[in-house]
Amino acid sequence: MAQENPFGQVLVALVTPMTADGEVDWAGVEKHIDDVIQAGADGIVVTGTTGETSTLTDAEKIKLVEVGKDVAAGRAKIITGGGSNETAHAIELYRHSAEAGADGIMIVTPYYNKPTQAGILTHFRLVADATDLPVILYDIPGRTGVPIKYETILRLAKHPNILAIKDAKGDFSEVSRVLNQTDLMYFSGDDANVLPHLSIGATGLIGVTANIAPAPYRTMVDAVNRGDLKAATAEHRRLEPLVRAVMTHVPGTVSTKYILHGLGRIASPRVRLPLVGPEEWEAALIEDEIDLVQGIPGVDFHYFRPDRNAAAGGALPKIAGTTR
Repeated sequence: MAQENPFGQVLVALVTPMTADGEVDWAGVEKHIDDVIQAGADGIVVTGTTGETSTLTDAEKIKLVEVGKDVAAGRAKIITGGGSNETAHAIELYRHSAEAGADGIMIVTPYYNKPTQAGILTHFRLVADATDLPVILYDIPGRTGVPIKYETILRLAKHPNILAIKDAKGDFSEVSRVLNQTDLMYFSGDDANVLPHLSIGATGLIGVTANIAPAPYRTMVDAVNRGDLKAATAEHRRLEPLVRAVMTHVPGTVSTKYILHGLGRIASPRVRLPLVGPEEWEAALIEDEIDLVQGIPGVDFHYFRPDRNAAAGGALPKIAGTTR
């Protein structure tokens, strides 16, 4: 039996706008959330990888949920991402996020520790046990060092709170297997593979490029929902050079902020160290890709004014995230 979807279908892995000195730009956060919702997003993942969860403080993460809920005002679901590679800390973070009004949580595989599958299973189960919110598992072995194996996914799918998985492995045969054998909803976690994922039964996407251009993803998802592959493919092809610009040359957070700033949609492209803005040659490659982008609704690159100097380097906050 298909689950009711409590997350939305076009989810933005939200960047966290910051000032030039690396503090969160709260007015910029509000504006950016409103921008993407107005352009068609029905879900926002705050404090995910793209939101620089690794260098946000716990207080900032909770405030991002509160601000997101306030700005969304029922127009989009607010999902809190990130979590922790310490199970006790993850439980605490998600408990506070629920109190702040989150509509769901996205739990990433513990990173750096490299737990066994038994450890991964226990981590996810304990976090899911500690919340009443619907859970998305986040499988991204390129960042965590370990995949959630197929057998582990099947066991986790039996947990009443675990309703979905965000897949950034790109193993389409495994996606099909899991969709056949569980009720889990699949969310594409790889911008280049959104349409292929949707075409084999994925529910939606959690996208980085959607920070810049939610509208074509909305069009793509709506087209797939009504069985119009031709219209969906047209959007996929239109997005392809922008996805390449965002996802190929530097971390997606860095390129997305660089492009949003160049479009005048955020006040600064600054990221927190150890992330840094694109080097000259990287910025040139991003701009070369952007020259190939045409006809994306709501994104006019005629007015693109990239600022390599503003993006250079990274911010070093005065007080470290874990001790604020």
